[in-house]
Amino acid sequence: MHIAFNGWFWDQPHTGSGQYLRNLLAALVECAPQHRYSLVVPPASRTLDHLPPDVDVLPVRMRLSGHLGKVWFEQRAFPAAVGRLGADLAHVPYWGPPLRSPAPVVCSVLDVIPLVIPAYRQGVGNRLYTSLVVAAVRGVAHLVTISEDARRDIAQHIGVPAERVTVTYLAAGKAFHHEPDRERDRAVSARYGLDDLDDFVLYLGSYAVHKNVRLLLAAYTYVAQVLGRDVPLVLAGHTPATWGTLRFPDLPAYIEEIGVGDVVRWIGPVHEADKPALYRLASVFVFPSRYEGFGLGPLEAMACGTPVVGCEASSVPEVVGDAAFLVDPEDSRAMGGAILALINQPDLALTMRNRGLARARDFSWRQTAEGTLAVYESLV
Repeated sequence: MHIAFNGWFWDQPHTGSGQYLRNLLAALVECAPQHRYSLVVPPASRTLDHLPPDVDVLPVRMRLSGHLGKVWFEQRAFPAAVGRLGADLAHVPYWGPPLRSPAPVVCSVLDVIPLVIPAYRQGVGNRLYTSLVVAAVRGVAHLVTISEDARRDIAQHIGVPAERVTVTYLAAGKAFHHEPDRERDRAVSARYGLDDLDDFVLYLGSYAVHKNVRLLLAAYTYVAQVLGRDVPLVLAGHTPATWGTLRFPDLPAYIEEIGVGDVVRWIGPVHEADKPALYRLASVFVFPSRYEGFGLGPLEAMACGTPVVGCEASSVPEVVGDAAFLVDPEDSRAMGGAILALINQPDLALTMRNRGLARARDFSWRQTAEGTLAVYESLV
């Protein structure tokens, strides 16, 4: 069997789609090397690091740039490349399949954020693209998604029946483990200016509105009343070019408004290779998101032995089970209380650490690959 992958997000490992593509393709090559895998990418100037062995790469010319270039790649360049390759299947590992393809299309819909969060539908261009993608998704041979919650959302918002959607859970990568790597951990601590801290609470992710970081900041007003500046909140991740939009609320202004500036540290983007050490260094990882297709951050933190506080919303309870403290996504006091409980009660923190390690072991990229292969084999 020959499967051609849309590789648009290959060189964007900080995105969920990029992480998914890299981990899935590596696991497929490892557990089913008898098949042929091709990665269709925009021009070769894009980074192709961490490519699994024996994966063919086909760069295609780009006639357009920017957002229109992405649409052109999805709708014209990728299906044309599938035809030239003579692939048996085309796999688009994100929300963006072609309307027409010379081979059956499997599409991974990781979430339906544009359909459930109004901020992502602002502007004529976004609305047109969402309409195009919904029409294309309805016509693919089969959909793959990453949680039962996401499958329900697909049925509700796109109208694809459950029998055409397969759930394959994600997993923390092999690099995410709890065994200390003292040299690496010290280097990461110094790189991000955290080497003066014995304890800190970590948030790692986007600052988009659905990530609900305002709740965490409000929760820290309660944490700071008890702990003062001894246990700061470390905010990690790419910051937007412009704050104060519908998609990105003005968090710096909110920090100033509620008076927690002296207990918040921004460390900016974190290199993928540094994430495991950063999780291990943290005393608590907090994931306040209101909506996720899966929510990989909590699983990565648990695999690194870090207790997790999250919200009882969308797919998060499905992923973490009883291995994390879950609170109402509107209740900042409850979130603050959960953080304080884990900081101040070592026995409780140890219990949650052990639960988290066990929960993380329930997931593997091999299982994800095997579930995806079963979908392929049902179509060819």
